[in-house]
Amino acid sequence: MRTRPLKVALLGCGVVGSEVARIMTTHADDLAARIGAPVELAGVAVRRTGKAREGIDPALVTTDATALVKRGDIDVVVEVIGGIEPARTLITTAFEHGASVVSANKALLAQDGAALHAAAEANGKDLYYEAAVAGAIPLIRPLRESLAGDKVNRVLGIVNGTTNFILDKMDSTGAGYQEALDEATALGYAEADPTADVEGFDAAAKAAILAGIAFHTRVRLDDVYREGMTEVTAADFRSANEMGCTIKLLAICERSKDGTSVTARVHPAMIPLSHPLASVRGAYNAVFVESDAAGQLMFYGPGAGGSPTASAVLGDLVAVCRNRLNGATGPGESAYADLTVSPMGDVVTRYHISLDVADKPGVLAQVATVFAEHGVSIDTVRQQGKDGEASLVVVTHRAFDASLSGTVEALRKLDTVRGVASIMRVEGE
Repeated sequence: MRTRPLKVALLGCGVVGSEVARIMTTHADDLAARIGAPVELAGVAVRRTGKAREGIDPALVTTDATALVKRGDIDVVVEVIGGIEPARTLITTAFEHGASVVSANKALLAQDGAALHAAAEANGKDLYYEAAVAGAIPLIRPLRESLAGDKVNRVLGIVNGTTNFILDKMDSTGAGYQEALDEATALGYAEADPTADVEGFDAAAKAAILAGIAFHTRVRLDDVYREGMTEVTAADFRSANEMGCTIKLLAICERSKDGTSVTARVHPAMIPLSHPLASVRGAYNAVFVESDAAGQLMFYGPGAGGSPTASAVLGDLVAVCRNRLNGATGPGESAYADLTVSPMGDVVTRYHISLDVADKPGVLAQVATVFAEHGVSIDTVRQQGKDGEASLVVVTHRAFDASLSGTVEALRKLDTVRGVASIMRVEGE
């Protein structure tokens, strides 16, 4: 074993960063044995000094992150500060000054992953980011290494624990959205401002990363269709249960049947209770992968939190340090396929549409005619009426999103349709 330690700079010392530092200290001997050399925490960059950080030598703490990554003796930079800047500049500066990088920054990778990979390659360094998607769940490495010889056709997953907790609570207790969100906040699952989670921004960034790796195509955050879950109601869950389904906020990345394009999207969807993702409860994450040779694979576990995320960071740190010792680098960006990223209008799926209609003869015929005129085939219809008003639930066969949009617009113009109560996609067939 080499006795000279590999030096690690840690950018950020919050929930994840402090846990990374703790594990590096408490598991130092095991890490050294696995890597083939000891690893040494050489510096910790934070916004403000003066705060006691258990287990970290105060002499290592600095507010000058730029000077830390420029030192030249740093072997690996671990970036867990998040956001776009200064993280982007710090990472590229680290490459330029001889360090490889381990990051958990999903937002930055989804927006500028191609540029970061190019900077890593130009400087002959590694960029690893297992912790950017689904916390402790090994997912990035299986997709880009274990399945490198296979053809991935679909990635379908629950990649945000906060939203899954809220939807699971709504399903299991009959609670409304706000009530479930309040409980998630009280338990620490939801931030004071939950927008990034409940509006799908967090999941969309992860979907961009997953799609890019799975399909060997550059997929940016702007390419991902995003729809939040704030409009999901207890009534939607009742309808889902009547169909033998539940509702999840899903990240869905698909290759087209002809293999020439891909789509990436995040939105609430009904999935059958028989699907493995339907049983994912609480704040857990799970990702379902479908490929030609391996078939169906499912990855499941805690998707956030200090310890789970730090576990993924340390796994990358071990891999990068091993590469460093061997004078090698691991897999970089693979975007050779360069497939077209299609818009949401080209997506084909089933739909569940709930309409408030007048309770009188001929309504169903009018509604059916609109669907037929727009080329959308109806699978099932359920109607309930009372005191001159009725609820009409239509479940379609698979149809283009653009066709369904035109159908709904035409339905709204019918005198007998009082309103469109909800529209939800049905996935996981």
